[in-house]
Amino acid sequence: MTSATRVQRPGALWAAPALVFFGLFGLAPIVIVAGLSFTTWNGLASPEWAGLANWRALPSDKLVGSGMLITLSLTVLTWATQTPLALAFGAWAAGPQRMRAVASTIFFLPLLLSTAAIALIWQALLDPTFGLPAQWAELTGLSANVLGDPDVALWAIVFVLLWQFLPFHMLLYQAAAKQIPTSLYEAAEIDGASPLQRFWHITVPQLRHTIIASSVLILVGSMTYFETVLLLTGGGPGTATRILPLHMYLKGFSAFEMGYASAIAVLLVAVGTGLSLLVVRVSGYSKMTSEREGS
Repeated sequence: MTSATRVQRPGALWAAPALVFFGLFGLAPIVIVAGLSFTTWNGLASPEWAGLANWRALPSDKLVGSGMLITLSLTVLTWATQTPLALAFGAWAAGPQRMRAVASTIFFLPLLLSTAAIALIWQALLDPTFGLPAQWAELTGLSANVLGDPDVALWAIVFVLLWQFLPFHMLLYQAAAKQIPTSLYEAAEIDGASPLQRFWHITVPQLRHTIIASSVLILVGSMTYFETVLLLTGGGPGTATRILPLHMYLKGFSAFEMGYASAIAVLLVAVGTGLSLLVVRVSGYSKMTSEREGS
């Protein structure tokens, strides 16, 4: 590559503020929590060194194994539901359709609400006595206790998370789809490609960067959904929806086993980081270059 075509990138000094911020509020807490995972601490007295006791206790804790399995199931289900719908709605919202702006505004309303507010709203809507399930139970004969059914509760959480985060990922795809040159669609239309063919062979490949970025956000986010699960089901019925982040929270702030909860937190960080690196590795994202580079 000659000097005339070499891409000029900003110097490292430009990244210094972001690196300092990430170091203070990202890396430093992880290091502190990692240190606490080797201690016994109730959150009030001084931490006492416990060595590897907390880490040795992890394999024998059945709720850690089941919580990890439920967490991974929730991760797969949220990705499988949010990604195709966000991609389809985002590509549609980027088009010239009539009333597109009004519909997009309505779709984005959940972004204005906090996680706690959304969980409480849906807890009321899914109430087996006064909520929506009570109405359809009379018509279909199905159980109205959606959040109390161990076979349905996790799916109800997936639906609430879909309603909450679909607008965010839809916004990502909408912004990216607007950058696709219209000449590609015009050429495909002249060649007789159908709308579905244009979407599959033009839109989806052009959005591969965004698909990977959105997937990583979903994977990492699935490790932090504990407040939604806490307010909707409390991890129940039984332990049917007790995801690992919620188990960590209950161990730390209900059982006051801060050292053990810190070990679970480090485990979550490791799993989240591993999944993110796996997506980047498998997708070849690290080898991709911007389509605007060198333009």
